[in-house]
Amino acid sequence: MVVSRDFQEVSVLECILGGLHIGVDVESEPERARAKLAKSKIDALIIDCDLCGASSFLKGLQDGTIRNAVPLIIVSGSGGRKHLESKGASFVFEKPISVEQAVHTLSAARNMILDERLRYHRATLDVPVSLTGASKRRQRAHLLNLSQGGIGVRLQKPQQAAGKVSVNFTLPGTKLAMKFQGEVAWKDKQGNAGIRFVESDRRMKRELQLWLERQYFMH
Repeated sequence: MVVSRDFQEVSVLECILGGLHIGVDVESEPERARAKLAKSKIDALIIDCDLCGASSFLKGLQDGTIRNAVPLIIVSGSGGRKHLESKGASFVFEKPISVEQAVHTLSAARNMILDERLRYHRATLDVPVSLTGASKRRQRAHLLNLSQGGIGVRLQKPQQAAGKVSVNFTLPGTKLAMKFQGEVAWKDKQGNAGIRFVESDRRMKRELQLWLERQYFMH
């Protein structure tokens, strides 16, 4: 959400955010923005500090009377950078906004938004997965959903799944063989189970994140 009446600056932001596949909701009145925040899920806020009523709006964000969104980006033509950052800003723009600066800052903000979304996003799948427990006996299962933190599976032999397991599968549409150390978090009588990742190679974790990002934008 962009809270501003400076339409020249808003048009620059809308153009760049559109290129980053981020939808933009513009509000010219801080009170209307406050009402919208109370009942809508907003991924990030861009606030023009020079807007009348912006100071009390920012104060509400700081003291918690307004539900905060992350990240918070402040735009202003007045006030030093340190002064603006003290208001709780994740990023600060100074007017007039340069396109180069805006692209750099909003790309960083986009990464923060994606990290937050992907933390809870689960990709629905139906691919084979191999699980190896403490007994070293390999069990085949169906991988049903996948997130950064773990997987949901359907087991052929539910009684054999417990404790720590080694998880092996190939990401659909790729030749990437993924291997994670996990722990069975829950299971039911129908053979469904949730496995939480407890250890992973940094490269594999990054490959998984990139794959999930692609799936997120495709749907």
